[in-house]
Amino acid sequence: MTDKVLSRKEAGVGFVTFNNPARHNAVSLEMWQAAKRILDDFAADGEVRVVVLTGAGERAFVSGADISKFASERASLEAQRAYDRTTAATFNRVYEFPKPTIAMIRGYCLGGGLGVATCCDLRICSDNSTFAVPAAKLGVGYGYGGLKRLVDIVGPSYAKEIFYTARQFDAQEAYAMGLVNRVVPAAELERHVRSITDMISANAPLTIKAVKVTVGEIVKDEAKRDIARAEQLVEQCFTSRDYTEGRTAFMEKRKPVFTGT
Repeated sequence: MTDKVLSRKEAGVGFVTFNNPARHNAVSLEMWQAAKRILDDFAADGEVRVVVLTGAGERAFVSGADISKFASERASLEAQRAYDRTTAATFNRVYEFPKPTIAMIRGYCLGGGLGVATCCDLRICSDNSTFAVPAAKLGVGYGYGGLKRLVDIVGPSYAKEIFYTARQFDAQEAYAMGLVNRVVPAAELERHVRSITDMISANAPLTIKAVKVTVGEIVKDEAKRDIARAEQLVEQCFTSRDYTEGRTAFMEKRKPVFTGT
């Protein structure tokens, strides 16, 4: 494991921190691999209700791939394909993660950083954040999966603008596109994200899981949707102990204590 990706748990929240501040948290191959291993651990951990992905320091979430590593990691077509498989596995792990995910964005969110953010369920950014995909300035191709996730969030026209211009967009422009859910003052970012994770952690895990899976099915091509699975998860909610707890707590005028069972 590399020390350039850190993990910690705090009150039901798992944190994944890209820790390369000297290079604005640019990500190398080993960092993508480490992030996936951490996410695998959080997925299996019953104490973790929600996961926050963020970057170390004050200047960046993730500034993209570590270009200084291109000669060693992406110099040939074969190496590029291996790199793409690794990054795709990490992006898919975030996108298909069984629990809610939040990108807590401060500063630069560029290239692969924006790719990670679009894999998350929610994106909360500081008002000094900057977004871009500079692929067209580097001659880099961008795969179907990453583009589809971006189009699902901002629509085809804004996705084309982001890629065609390769320019940097500020936080308010990102909000106007629908790229981020909230823009908050930099000094309040962690507190605001914490308030969201507290709300999510206090709610019924089975309900949240059913919604996450169902929304995931909705954005798939119609022929590939597994509606039966979505319906099964809804039924699971109504046969759960948490459903009983929710009704009982409402009648007793107290906060429910959900266990995910």
